[in-house]
Order: sequence, then structure tokens, then C-alpha cells
Amino acid sequence: MAVTLPSPPRADKRGSTPPVEPLENGDLLTAGEFLRRDEAMPHVKKAELIEGIVYLGSPVRLIHAEPDTLAQTWLGFYAAHTPGTEAAGHATVRLDVDNVPQPDALLRLLPECGGRSRVDAEGYLAGPPELIVEIAASSASIDLRDKLRVYHRNGVREYLVWRTVENQFDWFVLETDQYLPNAPDAQGLLRSRVFPGLCLRAEALLAHDSAQVLQVLQTALQDPAHAAFVARLKEMGKLPTS
Repeated sequence: MAVTLPSPPRADKRGSTPPVEPLENGDLLTAGEFLRRDEAMPHVKKAELIEGIVYLGSPVRLIHAEPDTLAQTWLGFYAAHTPGTEAAGHATVRLDVDNVPQPDALLRLLPECGGRSRVDAEGYLAGPPELIVEIAASSASIDLRDKLRVYHRNGVREYLVWRTVENQFDWFVLETDQYLPNAPDAQGLLRSRVFPGLCLRAEALLAHDSAQVLQVLQTALQDPAHAAFVARLKEMGKLPTS
């Protein structure tokens, strides 16, 4: 019985394959097709697939760019002092067949230290990072509705949203299968449930006071709980102790 194999893509008269159809806002795609088209559009700086719908980023205003930098600096400083963790900005994350977000900032545990995200064969992050930050300037409705639902469903343990237009900050923690607000402690500080030592004074963040944001974090990194966490990660991941 003869078997007919699918024909390869038809080349044009010059021998090249047909151009990839560009991404458009509102396209309905799977994760694989989304990434195929996205890779063919290197000039596009931000493209996301949320619940199967394509969202293309608009030009970035300072109201987004400056908070973005502060959030990445805050997480990067923590990761630099916490072996076994990794911070990243604007990394494409493959969560499931309908969702490929590009969070403004994230913090994750490395796989050898118990993290659930991994770098796949194509260099993308696959699986949920432990903590995600979104800067919601013009995208607050998406960040607090669709993305919140997606991150919850995929098990992102902490989700932070800085709503720059309203000058508000939300820190959600995943508890008993739902996101609950992370309440400040007696000192008025927000503390991560996943990353001991990751600490924030929301008022300083909303005031764009980067010096105070980093000072609060640096003080929290001296806490014995952070030292114990680092020791545990080093033991789990067989990381150098020096």
C-alpha cells in the first residue's frame, strides 16, 4: 500500500520558502505557531500569547520604562546575593499551549534547586517561574484579569503588579489554590513567601525611591532566614559553598 508523504513548503521562483505570516493583534494561535511567527519578526520587541490571543506591545513610555528598570534592579540585586536563583527581564515563557507571556520581570529557582521552570531546547523558559512582576501602565485590565488567571492556573506562586497610572501595587501569593493579597508585616514591609530576604516597602517603590528600595532589601538580606535559605539551596543544588 503506497503512503503519501506531505509535500514540503513550495519554494518561490528564487528557491526560498514562502514568507511567514506576520503576527497581528488579536490573532488566535497555538503556542507553537505563535513562536514560529514571533521568531520571524525580530523587530517586534514584545509579543505575547494570552489565552490563545496575540497581544503586541505598543511603544514604551517612560511611565512604564522607569518602573520596569527599578523592578528588574530589585530582583537582580536579590538574585546576585542568592545562589540558586535567577532574575530575568522580558523573557518569553512557555506556560501551556495557549499562553506564552513575556513578563516584565521574573525571579525563579534553578531546576536543581527545586524550581519548576527550565530552559528548553530553543532557549525559551518553559514552565512557571516562582515569581512574576508586571508593570501595568496601559495593560492593567489584561494583567489583573487574563494574566492573573493564567499565572494562577499554571502555579506561579507570587504575582506582583505595579499599576503605574493608579500608583498602586499588588502582591498576590498563591495559597490553597487561590491568589490572596500579601499583607505587610508589623514594620510595614512586604515579604516574599517563597524567597526569604526578598523584601519591599511599597511606599518607596511607588515613590520611585530606588535607593530606599535597595536599602530595605539589603537589610533584609542580612536576616538569618536568608542565610539558611542560601545554605539550603547550595546543599540541594550542589552549589559551591564559597
